[in-house]
Amino acid sequence: MAQTPSPYDLSPPDEARLQTLADALSPDERRILLNQGTEPPFCGGLLDNHEDGCYVCRLCALPLFSSACKFESGSGWPSFYAPYHPDHIRELADMSHGMRRVEIRCARCDGHLGHVFPDGPPPTGLRYCLNSASMQFCHDDEPKPDPLKRGETGFL
Repeated sequence: MAQTPSPYDLSPPDEARLQTLADALSPDERRILLNQGTEPPFCGGLLDNHEDGCYVCRLCALPLFSSACKFESGSGWPSFYAPYHPDHIRELADMSHGMRRVEIRCARCDGHLGHVFPDGPPPTGLRYCLNSASMQFCHDDEPKPDPLKRGETGFL
């Protein structure tokens, strides 16, 4: 089945805008998003969030995951079985720490999000394991942030 194209502009921000956005991050957010860090398990601020809404990239605000796809994995990190839109996530081979994993990054700004594993629930069988510091939560009834000034606040 064909996927509808994303209504979001997925072109990366220019270096000056990216630096401005990165300057607004906390040291821990910078370590995780820009240097492929990981927050300790069971301490992320979004782990126990059960409200309806969307999880957007902390750096560029691209929607990454919907609360409708969130599940309790027991891993200690927010987990989802499917992304908001497949074009919003980029996958890379990660051979660090003596393991073979699939790293996931924001397709627009290249921020590190976490990893995806093949042990999730139906319907996908995938577990997208995210760092809370990589995301910002937006309630369904509020406009999404638009730090790139692209007019993308009202998309579903």
